[in-house]
Amino acid sequence: MADPKGFLNHGREVAKSRPVDVRLKDWNEVYVPGSLLPIISKQASRCMDCGIPFCHNGCPLGNLIPEWNDYAYREDWAAASERLHATNNFPEFTGRLCPAPCESACVLGINQPAVTIKNVEVSIIDKAWDSGDVAPQAPERLSGKTVAVIGSGPAGLAAAQQLTRAGHTVAVYERADRIGGLLRYGIPEFKMEKRHINRRIEQMRAEGTRFRTGIEIGRDLKATDLKKRYDAVVIAAGATTARDLPVPGRELKGVHQAMEYLPLANKVQEGDYVTSPISAEGKHVVVIGGGDTGADCVGTAHRQGAASVTQLEIMPRPGEDRASHQPWPTFPMLYKVTSAHEEGGERVYSVSTTHFEGDEDGNVQWLHLTEVEFVDGKLTQKPGTERKIPAQLVTLAMGFTGPDRDNGLVDQFGLDLDERGNIARDGDFQTNVPGVFVAGDAGRGQSLIVWAIAEGRSAARGCDRFLAGASELPAPIRPTDRSLMV
Repeated sequence: MADPKGFLNHGREVAKSRPVDVRLKDWNEVYVPGSLLPIISKQASRCMDCGIPFCHNGCPLGNLIPEWNDYAYREDWAAASERLHATNNFPEFTGRLCPAPCESACVLGINQPAVTIKNVEVSIIDKAWDSGDVAPQAPERLSGKTVAVIGSGPAGLAAAQQLTRAGHTVAVYERADRIGGLLRYGIPEFKMEKRHINRRIEQMRAEGTRFRTGIEIGRDLKATDLKKRYDAVVIAAGATTARDLPVPGRELKGVHQAMEYLPLANKVQEGDYVTSPISAEGKHVVVIGGGDTGADCVGTAHRQGAASVTQLEIMPRPGEDRASHQPWPTFPMLYKVTSAHEEGGERVYSVSTTHFEGDEDGNVQWLHLTEVEFVDGKLTQKPGTERKIPAQLVTLAMGFTGPDRDNGLVDQFGLDLDERGNIARDGDFQTNVPGVFVAGDAGRGQSLIVWAIAEGRSAARGCDRFLAGASELPAPIRPTDRSLMV
């Protein structure tokens, strides 16, 4: 194990952020490059190597956290990378984007600050890339079977890489112009620079995975035709139907879904635009939704030079300590200050939007809201609390309700849906159509990147079993898993 007294000798230290006034001038990642390596060995030594490592249960991937903590403590970076990749195809993604339910389940966290598992993870993988320890793993032989993967987000990429390494010929279909899904066009550059995606794609190309961009299955290519071309299909198209806000004034110019706003900012970083067609520059911005997507909108608006940024959340503000009904090792709902919130703006809780008000040209100018409270278990407006705030750009970041039903993919395949409106699947992640599998948000519903990768890996195993009769690929989860951690 790591240092038996590590958690007694060292306190928790996390990655240092660049000063706000500096990072708002660019779109680079907010953390100081290289700031973790000098401290990460001591941080890894805080791992207690528990008899029952609850961090494993907190992580849907079943990451071997005590093992790579031990290697990081000993600065055996190659071995740490091997243990990290044993369960996770893309630790540089999760190490930057996952909310780290493993840390909420850390045994040390019962009465001390938890181990900085996420920081150790990202340090290991960044060191591995720098040291040349991440290499293509081409299959020793080809199976002669072909697989189409629909969607190139984390679930699709994980499934594609696993199936390619199993010897199948895999093509990934992406409707956007670049590979990466929400990693590319949903996650802002300041949270994860896209060079991390690019080098994984090059690794996958070297392994044999093929990529087809600008093709939307259901519109550009019928699902039935795709099924005829390939021996199996894995659907990893995500839950892209955004929850809307049907209130008066919704049609005004300047009211946009978050996923209309965020991708354009990413396209500026890709060089497609000089400035975003939907920009917050000089505007009073209101973000409706208090989750991570809302925070992404906040950070993006700051960098575009917004006059003000206000984030609204209909639920009450969470507490800073665990609630009694969310005991360790469950994932608690806590008040969280992201890097975007450190940069300014106002957060308003327990409010609901009643309507938008515009000018004579149809541009949104004001947002009218009211305070809400729970009465008999239902959110109810509080009389006399109505007010309006300036709003020249509004982004709706209220989550997603399921897979796209307008492009024909679901209907053309003839797929069954479950009671939540997601694509139904069996224990092998196979849909009601033989040879068609589903992974990630399309089957699970809106969730976390760590669940997406876990589902992609598990669906790949089910698909491999279908094609080969058996599979040596690991299966970290079952479709019915509903972890207590998230």
